[in-house]
Amino acid sequence: MQKTTLLFLLLPVLLWAQSNFEKGEELYKASSYNKSATYFQLVLNNSPSDLKTIEYLGDIAGHNKEWDKAIGYYQRLKQLRPSESNYHYKFGGALGMKALEVNKFKALAMIGDVKESFEKAIILNPKHIESRWALIELYIKLPGIVGGSEAKALKYSNELLKLSAIDGYLSRGHIEECFKRYSTAEIYYKKAIAIGDSKTAYIKLSDLYKNKMNEPGKARSILEEYKEKKQ
Repeated sequence: MQKTTLLFLLLPVLLWAQSNFEKGEELYKASSYNKSATYFQLVLNNSPSDLKTIEYLGDIAGHNKEWDKAIGYYQRLKQLRPSESNYHYKFGGALGMKALEVNKFKALAMIGDVKESFEKAIILNPKHIESRWALIELYIKLPGIVGGSEAKALKYSNELLKLSAIDGYLSRGHIEECFKRYSTAEIYYKKAIAIGDSKTAYIKLSDLYKNKMNEPGKARSILEEYKEKKQ
């Protein structure tokens, strides 16, 4: 009897929280991020451990480039659910973006935590594609003196190839393009197109032709080819 009474008393609160969450989610999907945050904050005030609400607030902070806030939300998610790979990935991503905005000495001190977060996501989920992409980007953008490594980037690209051929070829093409080996990058982007008609691959190849290889005709042609296939 007491349990029934308690449930009856809590029901309006639960329905109110659900209503605010649904409003927040609807606004978020409509890209009204700041308005959606208001509703998610109301939910969080009454349910401070609601994982999805915290994640939405972290994503909104990231969208607004409020990296400290995003880091705080993702840190809380890691504490509440340390076994969830995506929380480590998002924490590492927000930390990495903050590192781009601070001075070089502070950034260097953060790089280890960024790598560790992405690597942890892969340990928790060996099929985590996004973390491998993030590590590839990190290793090809960092100077060698502070940990940059083409060999390590290629290692994660090869791992991607085993998980997703399109991601493997796209990531290899990206690495080749970054190191200005444009003809080789072209080969890998074409391989990505051949196995899956990936829109991203068409765009990457077109961009390579237009902006790196000075072949605007080929750039237009490859986009026209994509449009024709999708008609």
